[in-house]
Parts: sequence; C-alpha cells; structure tokens
Amino acid sequence: MSKAPPYWNKAKKYLSRKDIKMKKLIKNYTDSNLTTRKDVFFSLCKSIIGQQISVAAANSVFLKFKKKCNGKINPKKVSSLKYHELKKCGLSKQKVKGIRELAKKFLDKSFNPRIIKKMNNEEAIEYLSQLRQIGRWSAEMILLFTFNRSNIWPIQDIGLLRAISKNFKKKYYPPKKFVSDLQKRYSPYCSVATWYLWRSIDNEPIQY
Repeated sequence: MSKAPPYWNKAKKYLSRKDIKMKKLIKNYTDSNLTTRKDVFFSLCKSIIGQQISVAAANSVFLKFKKKCNGKINPKKVSSLKYHELKKCGLSKQKVKGIRELAKKFLDKSFNPRIIKKMNNEEAIEYLSQLRQIGRWSAEMILLFTFNRSNIWPIQDIGLLRAISKNFKKKYYPPKKFVSDLQKRYSPYCSVATWYLWRSIDNEPIQY
C-alpha cells in the first residue's frame, strides 16, 4: 500500500463518527488508500484521455498513448509527436488539440502547476479550467488525486452519484439536497468520503 495523505487516519476516525454508512465502508476497505503520482502533466493527460468514454476504452487509449511516448509522458516528448501520431492512439481531434496545447503551456511556462499549492480549491479549479479540455470535473480529479486535497466533493462525477444512490438507497440521480447535506456532513474530509464511496462500486482503487 502506498503512503496515505497525512490527514487520512484522522479523516477515517472523523467520518466514522459522523456517518454509520461511512464507518462500514471504512471497515470494509482496508487494503489501500488515496495516493498521488505527484506528476501534474501525466495526470492532466490521463484526465483528458478519459473524458466521455468508458474506463476500459480510456485504459486502452492511454496504453497506446504511453507506448507512443516510449513510456515517457512529459511535455517535451508529447510536443515532439505529430498530430497524426496522437490521433492513431484513438484520441479525438479535440483531445489531440488539448494534449498538444497542454504540452506547449508547460514548456513555455504559461501554465505553472506550482502556484496551485497556494490557491484554495475554487481558485485552483478556475486556474486549471483555463486549460483546453479541462473543466470542473477534470480539475477536481487533479486536486484530489495529484494534490491530495482533503475536501473535494465532485458532484459531476457519475461514479460518486451512483455510489451515493447505492449506499443510501436513493434513486439515480440522488436528490441535490441530499448530496449537498452529505457534503456538509463529510467536510472537511469529502475527498476521503468520495474515495470510499467509489470503492463501494469498484473493486479497483481509482487513480489519475
């Protein structure tokens, strides 16, 4: 098991006190925890590739992309690839443009991931969302998985909404007020609650 964020154990105790369902999930899934690659460019590429397609399709495209990069997914390598080379990986025209522009912004330093650490969640989401192909959901995934922010509640995420429906016996989509009430209950550790809810519907821990 990779090293957990410093708040992980404190969050588990807090959530277990707050919610009986969460207490059960925390007891059920002791095999792993939230981790981070600490590689913003890698995670942004993976997020762009995974948009609006199934997990299986995203994994297939990402493996082809990784192979095309010779296993080195960094701005310099990606910027050296031709448009048609990226397209052959199974990427749409918009995703190719997004990844190529992302590499350019990292290389010319018009995008600086280091300053995100100084931002609050909403400021960081707004900054990340200025990138092509990166919307609120993608930005939240980066904050959760790459920066390991403790209080991300991605209400646009289908997996989270399905997990809430399953665990709390609500119709899909669960009522907005109920989702909002859960956010208040789980704060300031919504990221941890999200991770355990995801685990309840997926045997494999998610990572970006």
